[in-house]
Amino acid sequence: MSAVFFHCSDDKHVILDRIGTAMDLTDVRVYAEQLARSYMMTPSAEDWRNWAVHVTDDIGTEIFDLPFTAVLGELH
Repeated sequence: MSAVFFHCSDDKHVILDRIGTAMDLTDVRVYAEQLARSYMMTPSAEDWRNWAVHVTDDIGTEIFDLPFTAVLGELH
């Protein structure tokens, strides 16, 4: 298992994951999606549409980024 970090940001804010999570790389995308959903579902005045989860390894190399809007699904 690798240490993976899930940082979140928009153009004005950054939420750093200073602890990381040990997990198999096959589970990383699902975890990033769950993290984005949890932020968006928490009552706040924040507009999450411009935010993204930036997934990095233990040396800071970005594995991928996931815009929060990617977990919203299709708008009807």
